[in-house]
This record gives sequence, C-alpha cells and structure tokens, in this order.
Amino acid sequence: MSVALPTVADTIAFGSRLGRQLRAGDLVLLAGPLGAGKTVLVRGIAAGMGVVGPVSSPTFVIARVHRPGSDGGVPLIHVDAYRLGDDLDQLDGLDLDTDLMDAAVVVEWGEGIAKALSTDHLLIHLTRHDDDVREAELVPHGSWATRCGDW
Repeated sequence: MSVALPTVADTIAFGSRLGRQLRAGDLVLLAGPLGAGKTVLVRGIAAGMGVVGPVSSPTFVIARVHRPGSDGGVPLIHVDAYRLGDDLDQLDGLDLDTDLMDAAVVVEWGEGIAKALSTDHLLIHLTRHDDDVREAELVPHGSWATRCGDW
C-alpha cells in the first residue's frame, strides 16, 4: 500500500494516525534516502502517541527515549541506525529487544539490521519525488499484515 504525502503537514498527519495505533512491542522500520522525510514522520508518530519532548534525529546519540504524556500510554524509542551500518553487536548493545516489551520502537535506516529484532514489524519505504512530494510505501510483516488493512 502506498500513501502520497504532498506536504510536511501530510507527513505529520499520516505519522500521527500511525502513532495512535502503536502499542508496546510494536516495531516500525523506516527506509529511504536523506531528505525523504523519516524524521518528520517520526514527529507525527510521536504526536499521535502523545509522548513528551521534541523529536529530532538521533543520528549522533543513536537512540532517544520519549516518555509517555500525562495521559499515560507507552514510551517511544526513536533510533537512527545510520551509523551502525551492519554492526549487529552495536545494535545488540542498545537492548532494543528488551525495550520492545515496554515501548514502541521506530528505527530510521532500520531496513537491514533491525529486522532481526522482530518478525512482526512494519517497514515504511519513503521516497521523495522530483516535485518534492513524498510517498510512503507500507510493507507489513507478521501481525502487521492484518493491522494495516484499514489504512
């Protein structure tokens, strides 16, 4: 399934809709080139989840934890796997498999290595077209196949 995202507001709105669906144990992997809108999508996810704090790319810290808001909910773990490359030891050192029990985890640049975390995950390929319109292609795996049916 593909979704056109003509504006930043559309990307945030789509992310927010996704964020309202996320629960502890969910893994979302984001793929796409620089400038495709991965971090903007995470901003929308965070808004939909109602987590605390601003969302920025965790490129240099690798992972950020966003606590649930005052209404409860689950934490969001936002990971940028760009600097990890194929280093599974570094990924393992983040203990994301443990975090998956209590939080929703979103991994930018996660298509290659983060799939090892769970067979149940949603992969979102983001593309930026020449007219600056982004497109999100959703590729559900495992239990996500039934959850994405109504989008």
